Amino acid sequence: MQYQSNQTENNNNNLKKVALKFIVLLGIVSLFADVTYEGARSINGPYLAILGASATTVGIVAGFGELIGYGLRLVSGYISDKIGRYWAITLFGYTLNMLAVPALALAGRWEIAAVLMITERIGKAIRTPARDAMLSHATKVIGRGKGFGLHEALDQIGAVLGPLIVAGILYFKKDYRVGFIVLLIPAMMAISVLITARWLYPKPRNLETVSPEMETKGLPRAFWLYLVAVAFIAAGYADFPLIAYHFKKVSIVSDSWIPVFYAIAMGVDAIAALLFGYMYDRKGISVLIIASLLSTFFAPLVFLGGFSFALIGMTLWGIGMGAQESIMRAAIADMVPANRRGTGYGIFNAGYGLFWFLGSALMGVFYDISLMSLIAFSVVAQSASIPLLLMVRKKL
Repeated sequence: MQYQSNQTENNNNNLKKVALKFIVLLGIVSLFADVTYEGARSINGPYLAILGASATTVGIVAGFGELIGYGLRLVSGYISDKIGRYWAITLFGYTLNMLAVPALALAGRWEIAAVLMITERIGKAIRTPARDAMLSHATKVIGRGKGFGLHEALDQIGAVLGPLIVAGILYFKKDYRVGFIVLLIPAMMAISVLITARWLYPKPRNLETVSPEMETKGLPRAFWLYLVAVAFIAAGYADFPLIAYHFKKVSIVSDSWIPVFYAIAMGVDAIAALLFGYMYDRKGISVLIIASLLSTFFAPLVFLGGFSFALIGMTLWGIGMGAQESIMRAAIADMVPANRRGTGYGIFNAGYGLFWFLGSALMGVFYDISLMSLIAFSVVAQSASIPLLLMVRKKL
């Protein structure tokens, strides 16, 4: 009996090591990917403005990109579960996601740039449900919050480096197109590491033992209630291109400092993801409630404050993003059975993206009308999620 116990413990430890390596490897892929597209996103707003787009256009382009990107995850997630080709879908999505960014250097009109920005979001939509489903198998053995938190932290290291690289290029070269061209390097690195991960771990589902009972369950009621709560958060969360547009228009922050602000927010995001992920494994959904309360205050600070208050606002914005990218995904893995996770992530992301689009478009319109109306909408929408999250906590 003692021998069997030791053998089981050794097997569990080995499984944890393999799962951790898999999470880290996908985290490195996300690191390089985030250097690429977050570096681009840090200047997409000002770039569109230079090409002649209005604030309403920036808000609609950013929101529509998220709508298409998240909406397609519904289809991508369903197909992933249906055909079981998680790796193939992930590889295709990452390739499209990565190559659209350096192509922005060739855009001579805001319409072309907008199409490429939306294409980048489409690539991310295709690969995300399949990748998250594979990650969910690895996070089971080491803790959902820890696993997704670690992945998000590595992801956000790239999100910090990308804007800083672009900021340096703008400082020395003062040319947005050079910035987009340089981002081809991390894009190719992301694809290379992803191919390596596919070769080393062809069947990530083997990292999680699933009972037959779990395989037969559908999507629980708590999932749908959770989806509504997150939709309110998404609707009230201003996308960074609109924030960057505001910084440039009112000259709160110089062109070279705008991506630095974004890098700081991404750094906060990484720390928040690790901290909230650790807390989630102990306190559950309550951690998301705390994060949502904190991020509610970012809008008045960002859109009404000067340099210092805008920086504090971006810090709170980063806290909210860290929670959204780690805890939200971990909670889905705990709510949805293994054989439905691609579908679950797809439905969740589609709803999230739809309301992100509606909120972004509305805030772009509100910006052209009145900053106070934009701020009021953001605060009220995010606050509306709190009672719903409390109901989810009770059900879980």
